Amino acid sequence: MKAIFDTISYDCSKLVTESYSTSFTLATKMLSPTIRKDIYNIYGFVRFADEIVDSFHDYNKELLFNKFEEDFKISLEQKISLNPILNSFQHTYHKYNIPYHLVASFMKSMRMDLNKKIYDTDEEYKQYIYGSADVVGLMCLKVFVQGDDATYEKLKHSAMALGSAFQKVNFLRDLKADFEDLSRTYFPNTNLMELDEGSKTKIINEIKHDFAVGYKGIAQLPNGAKFGVYTAYKYYYKLLEKLQNTPPLEIKNTRIRVPNYQKFELLAKSYINFKLNLV
Repeated sequence: MKAIFDTISYDCSKLVTESYSTSFTLATKMLSPTIRKDIYNIYGFVRFADEIVDSFHDYNKELLFNKFEEDFKISLEQKISLNPILNSFQHTYHKYNIPYHLVASFMKSMRMDLNKKIYDTDEEYKQYIYGSADVVGLMCLKVFVQGDDATYEKLKHSAMALGSAFQKVNFLRDLKADFEDLSRTYFPNTNLMELDEGSKTKIINEIKHDFAVGYKGIAQLPNGAKFGVYTAYKYYYKLLEKLQNTPPLEIKNTRIRVPNYQKFELLAKSYINFKLNLV
């Protein structure tokens, strides 16, 4: 029965999420059960695409990425794929009428990472952020509003800003791995070899602005999505604060983390704020 295969596919997307990101998994578990599965499906898809360009160094990445993209397009046409991650994602794609241009923009940014190492202009930087982060926020928003197009249009700008904030925090946290392992730099007009407090502060302020715009949208989300997104917001903002208080040299040499005990403290505080309607 196809239903069994679909269940296995959904479980695979959930397993991918749990294996790659404990923080995202924790936030997703705070979503309503009616939408949780679809967020796992989106995460599994974007994670696999990202892994191809970031991790498979001993293989022909371009060949693998081309095959993944080709199989994805076929899955949309046939509404099935023997790749469980693509099978679960195409289900969510069709269920919520996710616009194709969002996925196309995401794949374009991932493809840029195959060969591009330095994003040295504001235009390239914005284009990459839009495709790698903003559109993922919009795909999730499609799930959160469950077909309410008016709410989707109202919250688009905030969802994009929150996606940008999350991605930029990741960039700053992963400076060492991106620069040393992948020879990649995302922040334009910033010499990562000589990252100083002034350059770091400029990046931090940019991210804080994105968070401020994103937070306005969180307060207007449906209740089934609000707590989960707020939890993710609190985690990433805590990570930003740790980065702000970390000397540039340490950021360049160490991957800054939020310990598990702090994650659960944040979760408890977030729940209290949510229940008291303080979000």
